[in-house]
Amino acid sequence: MGLRLAVLVSGASGMLLPIHVLRRLVTLESVERVHLVVSQGAAKVLSHELATSEIPLAERALGPPETTLLAATGMDRSALEKVVTHPDSALDAPIASGSYRLDGAMVLPCSSGTLGSLASGHASTLLLRAAAVALKEKWPLVLCFRETPLGLVHIENLRRLAFNGAVLLPPIPAFYVGGSDLNRFLDAYTQRLLDCLGVPETLDESLRWSGKKES
Repeated sequence: MGLRLAVLVSGASGMLLPIHVLRRLVTLESVERVHLVVSQGAAKVLSHELATSEIPLAERALGPPETTLLAATGMDRSALEKVVTHPDSALDAPIASGSYRLDGAMVLPCSSGTLGSLASGHASTLLLRAAAVALKEKWPLVLCFRETPLGLVHIENLRRLAFNGAVLLPPIPAFYVGGSDLNRFLDAYTQRLLDCLGVPETLDESLRWSGKKES
């Protein structure tokens, strides 16, 4: 059986992140299923950021936010067969229970509100519930916290979640990969994310730091 992962999209800026990660995840042989949840807050951010992006208008689908996000990836129907979508209100979805085994989950991007809810044990939506389940089951949970500068409340919530086993992976550019193409930086971040989740594939060896070259 291949890996089963959850992509949980909360309402922080940076919708290119889940779009890019989803494009890569569905190409990996080790990944069998991707569960996608998009919060209502993310739906508002998604609407704004797609309107100001270079994503063609035809790919900005109307309807549920998870459908809009998938349309923005531009993936064909065969690639989308790996992806299962759930409304954020669907607290009876499989990923709301620890008896449905996941191999890892990510909150991408992770808003400060979502961070605070997770740190306090508040889980009134499917996104929060799925992340909380990952924590209690000791599955890899990667929090891609998208906020700057950090306030003391953020730092305290990050500390509490780190003590509880979460991996903190803010989307900081890996400048050492070089180049001016944004997709290269997104690929480098995606690779670090895959590593944290225990996904075995490497997207591109040049995305990894290889040390100083001898002259």
